[in-house]
Amino acid sequence: MLVLIVRLVVALTLMSDKTPGEQRIADAFARAKAENRAALIVYYTAGFPNLAVAKQCFTAAVKNGADILEIGLPFSDPVMDGPIIQQANQVVLDAGIRIAAQLELIRSLGDLPVPKVVMTYITIADTRGYVAFANECAAAGVDGVILPDLPADAAEEWCAAAKAAGIAPIFLASSVSTDARLDAIAEVSRGWVYAAGLLGVTGVNAVSDEVTRHLVARVRQRTTLPIAVGIGVKDRTSAHAVASYADGVIVGSAVIAAAQNGAIATAPERVGVLVAELAKGMHREK
Repeated sequence: MLVLIVRLVVALTLMSDKTPGEQRIADAFARAKAENRAALIVYYTAGFPNLAVAKQCFTAAVKNGADILEIGLPFSDPVMDGPIIQQANQVVLDAGIRIAAQLELIRSLGDLPVPKVVMTYITIADTRGYVAFANECAAAGVDGVILPDLPADAAEEWCAAAKAAGIAPIFLASSVSTDARLDAIAEVSRGWVYAAGLLGVTGVNAVSDEVTRHLVARVRQRTTLPIAVGIGVKDRTSAHAVASYADGVIVGSAVIAAAQNGAIATAPERVGVLVAELAKGMHREK
C-alpha cells in the first residue's frame, strides 16, 4: 500500500507540470468525465483515400462526437495495424503522400477543437531524429504521439524530445505486460495509457471484456492518468461495454472500414454516421 501511495504522489507531482499537449488531452478527458461518459478517440489514416477526403473524414468525426483524433502516419511494415488499416496505409504510400504532406494535413485541422494524437512507428521517428520529429509534430498542432513498438524502458530519449516539444508520449499496455513493464509504462506515459483490448493486430477480433477489465484495473493501481482501451472495439455495443470501466474508447478499423465501404465522395458521411453511433455508446449508466 505504501508503494502505491508513493507512486500516486510521484504521478501527481509529474502531472502538475503538464506540457500544452498533455493539458489539452487532460481537458478532453475531463469534459467527458463531467458528462458521465468515456472519451471517444477516433483513429483515421492521414491521407486516405486522398488528402482532401481524409480532411473531410476527420471533420465529420469531430462534428459527430469524437473527443480526440488519433491520426495514423502510414508505415510500410507495421506491427500493430490489422488488414483494414494496412490496406488504407498502402493506398497512402502508393499515392506518394509522405510525412510532410501528412503533417500538413494535420496542421490544416487546427480549427477542430479537439486534441490530435499521431500514431506511427519508431522507425519513422528515429529516421527523422527524435528531436526533429517531435518538433515537426508540435509545429503541425499534434498534442501527443503513440509509438507502439517503442518499449517504455527504452524511451528516455524520445520522452525527453517529446516533453521539450510540448507533446505527450503515450505508451501501450497489454494483458501480458509484467508488473515491471506496467510500472515502466506508468512512469513514462503522458496524456493517457493505451490499454490493448486484445492480443494481436487491430480490426480482427473483438475486445476481450474480462481480460481487458483486469488489465485496466492493473494499470489503475499504477497511475492517475486516464486509461483508454483500443483494439477490438467495433461498434456501439462493444464501445458501450468498454466505456463502463475505461476512461476512453479507441475505435479505428471500424472507422476505416466505413470509409472504404462505398464511393469515395461519400466516405465522410459514412464516417460521421458511425462516429455518431459510437458516441451514443460512451454514456455510462447513472
